[in-house]
Amino acid sequence: MSNNIKLHNDDLPAEIQLGDKIAVDCEFTGLDLNRDRLCVIQLSSGRKDAHIIKFNKNNYNSPNLKKILIDKNVKKIFHYARSDCAFIKKYLQIDAENIECTKIMSKIGRSYSDKHGLKDLIKEFIGIDISKQMQSSDFGGELSEKQLNYCANDVLYLNTIFESLTKILKRENRLDLYNQTKMFIKTRVNLDLASFKEDIWSH
Repeated sequence: MSNNIKLHNDDLPAEIQLGDKIAVDCEFTGLDLNRDRLCVIQLSSGRKDAHIIKFNKNNYNSPNLKKILIDKNVKKIFHYARSDCAFIKKYLQIDAENIECTKIMSKIGRSYSDKHGLKDLIKEFIGIDISKQMQSSDFGGELSEKQLNYCANDVLYLNTIFESLTKILKRENRLDLYNQTKMFIKTRVNLDLASFKEDIWSH
C-alpha cells in the first residue's frame, strides 16, 4: 500500500486538513438501501492522497468526518452522488452539503459518449486504464491491500476529472444546466430513502 494511502478506523483524525475541495466515495455491502450497509468512506484532497475511513457496523459516530461533509464551504466531488449521499444520510444521519457529481457532469457534457462510468472517465482524462475487479468484493470485513488501492483509485483522480468536465460544460454552454440539475440530488436521495425508485417524471 502506498504511503499516501491511509486507513483510519471509525473517523478521520482531527489533525488532517484536506482543504476546501475534496473527492469523496463510498463502499457498501451492496446497493440496496434497505438491506446493505455503509462500510467505507474514502477522501482525497486531490494531492495524490487517499484517506480511507472504515466503519464499525455498530458505530457510525464520526464527528470529524461529519463536520467536513456538512461544511458548506467545502466542495465535495462524488461520482454518482445519488447512491453515496443516500447511504451517508441513512448511516451518518446527515446531508452532505456543497456536492458535485461527475456522473451527471459527464452525462450532460460528454454527449459524444454513452460511457459515463468512473473507469471510462479516468481512462479519457487521466490516461490510465484502472481495474474495477475489486468493485464486487466484500468491504464489510478486513480490507486487503488490493481493496485499499481500489478505494484510493476511486478518489485520487476525481478532482482532475471534475476540472476537465467543468471545462467541457463551460465550452458547450451547459454549465448552468448542470448546476440546475445537481440541485435535485438531495431530493432524489430523499425519494430513494422513501423507496421511490421509479422515474417520477414518467407519464
